Amino acid sequence: MTRAALTLQAPPFYLSLTCQKDREESNSGTPVIQLRLAGENRKHHEGRVEVFYNGVWGTVCDDDFSIYAAQVVCRELGFVDAESWSPSAKYGRGEGQIWLDNVYCAGGEKSLAQCGSNGFGVSDCKHSEDVGVVCNQKRIAGFKFIRNQANSEEGLTVQVEDVRIRATYAHRKRVPITEGFLEVKDGGKWRQICNEEWTEMNSRVICGMYGFPGEKRFNVKSYKLLAKRRKKNYWGFSVNCTGNEANLATCKLGRAIELKGNSTCGKGMPVVVSCVPGRAFAPSVSTGFRKAYRLEQPLVRLRGGAMIGEGRVEVLKNGVWGTVCDDNWNIRAATVVCRELGFGSAKEALTGARLGQGIGPVHMNEVECSGFEKSLTECHFNRDSLGCSHEEDAAVRCNIPAMGFHNRLRLNGGRNPYEGRVEVLAERNGSLVWGTVCSDSWGTMEAMVVCRQLGLGFASHAFQETWYWQGDSSADAVVMSGVRCSGTELTLDQCLHHGKYVHCPRGGGRFAAGVSCTQTAPDLVLSAQVVEQTTYLEDRPMYALQCAHEENCLSSSANKADASSYRRLLRFSSQIHNNGQSDFRPRAAPHSWVWHECHRHYHSMEVFTHYDLISLNGTKVAEGHKASFCLEDTHCDDGIQKRYECANFGAQGITVGCWDTYRHDIDCQWIDITDVKPGDYIFQVVINPNYEVAESDYTNNILKCRSRYDGQRIWTYNCRIGGSVSSEAEETFPGLLTNQLSHR
Repeated sequence: MTRAALTLQAPPFYLSLTCQKDREESNSGTPVIQLRLAGENRKHHEGRVEVFYNGVWGTVCDDDFSIYAAQVVCRELGFVDAESWSPSAKYGRGEGQIWLDNVYCAGGEKSLAQCGSNGFGVSDCKHSEDVGVVCNQKRIAGFKFIRNQANSEEGLTVQVEDVRIRATYAHRKRVPITEGFLEVKDGGKWRQICNEEWTEMNSRVICGMYGFPGEKRFNVKSYKLLAKRRKKNYWGFSVNCTGNEANLATCKLGRAIELKGNSTCGKGMPVVVSCVPGRAFAPSVSTGFRKAYRLEQPLVRLRGGAMIGEGRVEVLKNGVWGTVCDDNWNIRAATVVCRELGFGSAKEALTGARLGQGIGPVHMNEVECSGFEKSLTECHFNRDSLGCSHEEDAAVRCNIPAMGFHNRLRLNGGRNPYEGRVEVLAERNGSLVWGTVCSDSWGTMEAMVVCRQLGLGFASHAFQETWYWQGDSSADAVVMSGVRCSGTELTLDQCLHHGKYVHCPRGGGRFAAGVSCTQTAPDLVLSAQVVEQTTYLEDRPMYALQCAHEENCLSSSANKADASSYRRLLRFSSQIHNNGQSDFRPRAAPHSWVWHECHRHYHSMEVFTHYDLISLNGTKVAEGHKASFCLEDTHCDDGIQKRYECANFGAQGITVGCWDTYRHDIDCQWIDITDVKPGDYIFQVVINPNYEVAESDYTNNILKCRSRYDGQRIWTYNCRIGGSVSSEAEETFPGLLTNQLSHR
């Protein structure tokens, strides 16, 4: 089979390979072409489609292009299928020739050259119409990539079916696997790479792919002995990585190595890679997951992500947490964040507040990283940080080590993979058996851990009865009870539970624990500014508080108060924003909402907020009882339509991008401080205190202000949202960062 020589210098960050064709096909008159994916800031399985024909690289016009054409492109590149395609030069404009226009494919063609078109070089398009594709990351099993080395300066990228770190027998039971021989799968066979030209930068890329922040030294002698005993099957190329690549598939292919049996790698041996795991993933024997994950990073953190290793990027500056603007945000900067936090390289650099909007200042804008910084805070950025809103908050998804967490838990009986009865793998009488979880005290926090462990996102509901889900009858026995989670755990095992001695009064069966999971969740945040600006005192007569008294909105001394006496009320407005990715909806169905005759509307949540006044030593001295709410969209950001309104038994909730305002002059929007003595206090508001509805971030559900009361006037100042300030502020506001509240 003849192939044209490569002659042009290609742009950086591209994918290039020659695909195997049937000899009959090339003899039948169909032009033989090569394809590659090109473009900046992309993953290795997506990009602008480029065609090598007649010795020149060119692009493809988006006219008449379809998902069927994308499927042909992806399969020709060795991927199993196409996920989508993009018109209008989404991956940047190409240069030179536009080889194909009005491409029409049925989907079964072996090559893009077999699809209908105007003919090679016949086009009325501009490069603003260059087409791009996104392929499924999975490779075609047994696919043989043929590399054309006619021009080594072309810089072909590494193309293989799969990559693995193959641990030695001594390390195979350790989780995660951090060290071993590196093997690549090509043409259906696993092969080693000769280490003669292997570099630390290559190892850095491999470690990043597998969820590790860096590489380390290893005992070469022991691996030399092992290598002598093993049958070698070398891959025919070396590898050249800069160390910044997110995947081996974006590294350049090195020189071809002549395959001559054992003398192929005469001065070397098979490549060994040894990686340093991040804090959360220290190797352990597979049964020993006991540590819950706690982020201890002082300068950068992730918020709002369902899974470990993903979230909105937040940085600490002058003691205040803020966000990063997505201008120029790319995979290189995202990888600096991921490695800094103990993960591997970045899978995705997300823009447009894809993982929810943050609060506070936007600290960094137009971030540019070399890729080797120890912290995002070392990267160059625009210090003015002008012109960015939280709608442009940057986020990341990082590679994390394969821990096998999902193999020890399953959902059964649900209508879809995102719901079902929770079944866990537990050791009983020396063997591993599947069983159910006792639903006593089972709630949203426990459900959140289950969904995270299975990689299914956030919890949408926690169920204490699952009789309507037919689980595996052999797993009916309860094997886990007394489960209590803080919400930060990576697995259900890490939560508090009874251990081997199960105690479950109601038993399993219909009372086994269940969950439903969702990819997105709401995130409620109270406006600290509105609370601080609207706080005041009002003395109100008891006869004007009859309705509020019926709703339990006054302190207990009001039960004995004379109708002509006065109550002193600390009043304020609440403006509760939904900054998440899905609407906040009450858990209770409308038929169970409670009608309040006095206020003439339904309350959809039994407990939605707590208002408290607390002494500086932590003692509660007064409380409001704004227990239940009618939830609705009072105002929304520009372009967002209100969906929820309490009037006329309407639907209740808070839309993403909207807020529910409870004005200071509404009944129960207060704390009764009639019996409070003058002094300094902490004024505290907690939204969704019982975690009744799942949210992407509970740390920002608490607000604390300093308050000074002199017996006649009150000053409220320095209001802070939980998690918005550095740990130094913890001394001023105990519990502010951790939101340590009793949730049941």
